[in-house]
Amino acid sequence: MTNQEYLEDTANALVARGKGILAVDESTATCTKRFAELGIVSTVDSRRDYREMLFTTPGIEDYITGAIMYDETIRQNGADGRPLVDVLTAAGVLPGIKVDIGTKPLANAPAETITEGLDGLRDRLNEYRELGARFTKWRAVFTIDHDMPSRYGIETNAHALARYAVLVQEAGLVPIVEPEVLLDGGHDIHWCQEVTEAVLRSVFEQLVAQHCLLEGMVLKPNMVTPGSEYGHQATPSEIAELTLKTLRRCVPAAVPGIAFLSGGQSGEEACENLNAMTSITQLPWQLTFSFGRALQYPAIEIWGGHSTNVPGAQAAFLHRAEMSSAASLGSYSRAREREVRVSG
Repeated sequence: MTNQEYLEDTANALVARGKGILAVDESTATCTKRFAELGIVSTVDSRRDYREMLFTTPGIEDYITGAIMYDETIRQNGADGRPLVDVLTAAGVLPGIKVDIGTKPLANAPAETITEGLDGLRDRLNEYRELGARFTKWRAVFTIDHDMPSRYGIETNAHALARYAVLVQEAGLVPIVEPEVLLDGGHDIHWCQEVTEAVLRSVFEQLVAQHCLLEGMVLKPNMVTPGSEYGHQATPSEIAELTLKTLRRCVPAAVPGIAFLSGGQSGEEACENLNAMTSITQLPWQLTFSFGRALQYPAIEIWGGHSTNVPGAQAAFLHRAEMSSAASLGSYSRAREREVRVSG
């Protein structure tokens, strides 16, 4: 099998119909903050125990194709001594790794950010491949506020995303390209659409210019929604209409799949909006999910750092995975949510 065939096969496997990607790549600082909100002490072992609990959920392979990990996690062994990469592989889930190292203020535009991590990336990718990674993720962040994001901010991040993607493919791994227009702010849905379109146009211009194999990547964008502080909430049908209009204008049909981030939405909200999109037929790409919080809550709350709560937490996680799967197939409903009652 050639490298191109391998990349295409892996990309298609990540967006397999009815399944999606678990994002559990929170940095140590972010994970510690979330644990603290729930009264959980954050240690190397507690973070491992939490992620291992998700990875060992019975039935995870029915709804999840891949799991994006943090650097700490991909190097860890589970309670039984097996590497967590092997735990995922044995469950039929592809191991993935976040390879950016976070955002910093953009030079001469300190209100905006640039995602860093290109220095030394080629060597790190080779190491991650040896550790068992099959795919990677890089996130660029765009804030809507007055004159932001600027053309400078968009193009600089788009260039970095494309550089990342081609380095990843060179290493024989599939890049998940994540340009996220943040939900924060008081903007309306049309402003979000305008910014999202500008971002995606720039990203794909750079991907093509830098010879990225479009058939061997996955796009992880935001949904087009009003800002979290805007007074009027859009309906799932409005969100679906404007999101799909934007994607049709910007994303080539060669891309095998689009795995939406939840971007601060609850699990139910993210599922309703995804369901409204997947209910529409004749789209050139497979639409699915790559959720973080929308898959992990309420499982993390039920777990609470106690091993006795693992069965209930795993049941809650599997339920969210099942509901997200239903949304990716256009068969989700709030009534279906109520059919399953999960107790901690």
